[in-house]
Amino acid sequence: MEKITLLILFGGKSTEYEVSLISASSIIENADREKYDIVTVGITKDGDWYLYEGGTAAIRDGSWCADTSKLSHAAISPSMSDRALLVMDGEKLRKIHVDVVFPVMHGAYSEDGTLQGVLQMSGIPFVGCGCETSAICMDKGTTKLVLKNFGIPQAHSIIVNAAAMRDNLDMIIAGCEKISAYPLFVKPANAGSSVGASKALYRDSLVKALENAAKYDSKIIVEEYIKGKECEVAVMGNTHFKVSTVGQIVPGSEFYDYSTKYSSESPATYNIPAEISPESAETIKKMAPRIAAILGVKGLSRVDFFVRKVGAREEVIFNEINTLPGFTEISMYPKLFMNDGMTYSEIIDRLVDLALGKEL
Repeated sequence: MEKITLLILFGGKSTEYEVSLISASSIIENADREKYDIVTVGITKDGDWYLYEGGTAAIRDGSWCADTSKLSHAAISPSMSDRALLVMDGEKLRKIHVDVVFPVMHGAYSEDGTLQGVLQMSGIPFVGCGCETSAICMDKGTTKLVLKNFGIPQAHSIIVNAAAMRDNLDMIIAGCEKISAYPLFVKPANAGSSVGASKALYRDSLVKALENAAKYDSKIIVEEYIKGKECEVAVMGNTHFKVSTVGQIVPGSEFYDYSTKYSSESPATYNIPAEISPESAETIKKMAPRIAAILGVKGLSRVDFFVRKVGAREEVIFNEINTLPGFTEISMYPKLFMNDGMTYSEIIDRLVDLALGKEL
């Protein structure tokens, strides 16, 4: 069987650069070498693209771009007739044919449709959503507005323009306080991994939370704080979706922030299956593929929910969708499908098949 040339993209000019390195390392280590010829391309924090021909350990620890002997300037060819990576070897240009790209990158310029647009222009099949869906799902405010029109239950929220805070802060604060009693939850609209997110307990802390979120995005989401269990499902498919068992995050800290998600010393624990009622689990497993279908998701996504008590019953509330979820050893996307009997390598295989237009 002829091997598939799989180009793995990692890094990127994003606040989630380090997460990408760990995710990519895990995928490189687990991809079946009987099936794939692996080509690795790293993007530095400055946005420079390099073909990287060194070891995986240097990707994981962040030193991959230090040894220039392992690097060659590279770019995806925009010509659909090429379907190739262009590599500069000194003054010579060579092409490496690429069958599939796996963009193992998170955050700005990575899962917001920017990179997907480049890949769509190239004509090379790639893992994950296209340009439009990626852009919609990256922007939490836009996602909420779209899903609200379809009756998907979610936290009450408003969108704040960070530029307006300088002259209209009092009016913005008043608008935020109309959503709900404190605490409120504040987060950048276009950042992932809980970067820039914080909980506001009173007015002064709301101002600080808004200022913090504004460091990461010009658009800020302020929403009611949902006290409940944080639950997630992994979703896979293009038109017919496979949904994992529902998992539950037990943060071990005030909320599931960046360090809790990715630190090897994280206090977070996981319940798979989630400790929720069978009815709530069934609701989540029905709602997640519906959300994916509404938004036009292809390949993969992780859909996050809250489950809170309302009297004697449980209420399921949509939180967020992530179209390029983490693939680290402690990330929920692979954990959930592995709990259901798939190996890490099989997850990669199925995502590559989906990128090539094969259904599950």
